[in-house]
Amino acid sequence: CLTTLIIMLVGDTYTLINYVSFINYLCYGVTIIGLIVLRWKKPKIFRPIKVNLLIPITYLAFWAFLLIFSLYSEPIVCGVGLIIILTGVPVFFLGVYWRNKPKCVNRLIESTTCWGQKLCFVVYPQCGSAEEE
Repeated sequence: CLTTLIIMLVGDTYTLINYVSFINYLCYGVTIIGLIVLRWKKPKIFRPIKVNLLIPITYLAFWAFLLIFSLYSEPIVCGVGLIIILTGVPVFFLGVYWRNKPKCVNRLIESTTCWGQKLCFVVYPQCGSAEEE
């Protein structure tokens, strides 16, 4: 969010749309790759919708063409898009990967989550940790 706000203040909306579209296509392709890997590694798990593997493989071929063409035609936009994605890595390590956080860090993360939920009307805010209840 902070990176997006900075880009909106400095750049124009067209550039931001280019960054986000590259990020979206990259995430879609990674999701389809994950679908194919799960189909081969865990073929027996329940799937509410099962699709012939020819469809995601065809999608990946077009996706690879579009991604390579985007990288070739606008490498700076794609690079900035990758940097935007990588700004989430420290957040992942602080919020998810780091298991034995001090209580003050846990309280900060919980209050930030609660504040974000209230701000965006995402889910009913459950302020306070589950340990206290």
